[in-house]
Amino acid sequence: MTTAELGLGAATPIDGPSPEREPLANAEATTLTRNERLDRLPFNKAHRKLLMASGIGWAFDAMDVGLVSFVVTAIAADPHFNLDATQKSWVLSIGFIGMAIGAALGGFLADKLGRKTVFTATMIVFGLANGAMAFSWTLLALLAARFVIGLGLGAELPVASTLVSEFSPAKQRGRITVLLESFWAVGWILAAMIGYFVIPNTGDWGWRWALLIGAIPLLYAIVARRHLPESVRFLEARGDNERAEASVRYFEQASGVAAVPSKPAKKLGRIRMRELVGRKYLGITLAIWATWFFVNFSYYGAFTWMPSLLADQFGSLTKSFGYTLAISIAQLPGYFLAAFLVERWGRRKTLSVFLAVSALAAFLFSQSATVAQVLCFGMLLSASNLGAWGVMYAVTPEIYPTRMRSTAAGAAAAVGRIAAIVAPLLVPWFLTMSGGNKSVAFIVFAVAFVLACVAALFLPERTGESLED
Repeated sequence: MTTAELGLGAATPIDGPSPEREPLANAEATTLTRNERLDRLPFNKAHRKLLMASGIGWAFDAMDVGLVSFVVTAIAADPHFNLDATQKSWVLSIGFIGMAIGAALGGFLADKLGRKTVFTATMIVFGLANGAMAFSWTLLALLAARFVIGLGLGAELPVASTLVSEFSPAKQRGRITVLLESFWAVGWILAAMIGYFVIPNTGDWGWRWALLIGAIPLLYAIVARRHLPESVRFLEARGDNERAEASVRYFEQASGVAAVPSKPAKKLGRIRMRELVGRKYLGITLAIWATWFFVNFSYYGAFTWMPSLLADQFGSLTKSFGYTLAISIAQLPGYFLAAFLVERWGRRKTLSVFLAVSALAAFLFSQSATVAQVLCFGMLLSASNLGAWGVMYAVTPEIYPTRMRSTAAGAAAAVGRIAAIVAPLLVPWFLTMSGGNKSVAFIVFAVAFVLACVAALFLPERTGESLED
């Protein structure tokens, strides 16, 4: 598929020389900040290109995270490795250690170097590391490559959501960010398809071919570099008003909106990490960190182990991959429902309801014994959990000011990745407690969803409001 077919074809450069200004609608036009000018726009083709460019990168991220849950099952069955449950846990968790470090570092660098720069660099990092993992012949090499993959993934996700959030019109920002997150479902479904069709049908090298497919982001980084804008808020903070104006005019021209005089940009203060836990933001920070922690714990504990657990339950690797593919497809309606409700119900209510449903679905899945029950409750869990993820990514950039937005989003993601590290390592212990079946693990995940739901109730509501500078 060409970039033109994806809506990413050649266009006026987003951050190049300032285009010709259209005449003002009238000489008495009210002055607005550049960010207020962006907030007043309807969703247009420029927003669509940004969403697609960021979303495709997001899908590649999800494909990589999803692939490892299938790959580790195949590696464990490879006579060359013959991994036990503990070794499988480490292959899963080492990537999340990298993601935790990458999220914190990437968010900080995005506030220092720019969203676009960090987004592109991270895709190159995990593309190269995927290729390295595909040619690994020892457990140590597998773990090292997976760690580097995690660094790239962890840094990219909060940066992409921040960038899309900063360009989205205030009245549609939540919906657009949830739609960005919906590309995660596309990537995860691709991973499930690769797991189902490629790994079992290409011999001993099946999992290696799967990882080589996961290296495609290295090529996509070239496309992303050309078609992603740099954040107007970041450019203004750096004093690069010419490029900031060019970015705003690009989005205004896509809606046929005339320019208005811009108010001088505010000079943003320094980033101070201690502000996240200072008096002003402490309550917000604790609430969003707790939400991220418990959602990550349940999601990564459940879905990274699901192919292996279903293979054990039904005695077939191929059937397990097929069931996981069906469960993964249910992510898409979950995202679309969340995107519809997030601007109607608001962030807090939508997130809390989806987390409550996730808790119920996880408990029912823990008790499922038949294929029909596994598919029904697994699909409900998939839809509700991933819908909640979409809203969480919409909420996080909104609750902090520009000067620390990426840093704060990265910190929240890093806290979540700590849970993502721990959960896969605990699953073998949960399995031992329940005699080898999945019941205890998914009851624990259900409790974690309840705790995430409670934490979400303490988040501020920013629906329809402009982002704080």
